[in-house]
Amino acid sequence: MTGRPVKHSLTIRGHRTSVSLETPFWDEFRRLAEAEGKTLNALATEIDAGRGVEAGLASAIRVHVLENLRARLDKLS
Repeated sequence: MTGRPVKHSLTIRGHRTSVSLETPFWDEFRRLAEAEGKTLNALATEIDAGRGVEAGLASAIRVHVLENLRARLDKLS
């Protein structure tokens, strides 16, 4: 496992873009998309639509992953 971000390509509303994410965040992002029955591009588009202008897409994806994990942990307790 590497702590360095790796670039990944996505398409959001028909436009190609890339995000740099650490492997654990990318893996969990992929798992979330699969669990929700969505493509990576569809989930990224939803996250992109909900982020503020002050947040980059990679940061918004990390926060989404973290919030999802926290919600799952809350359900266990």
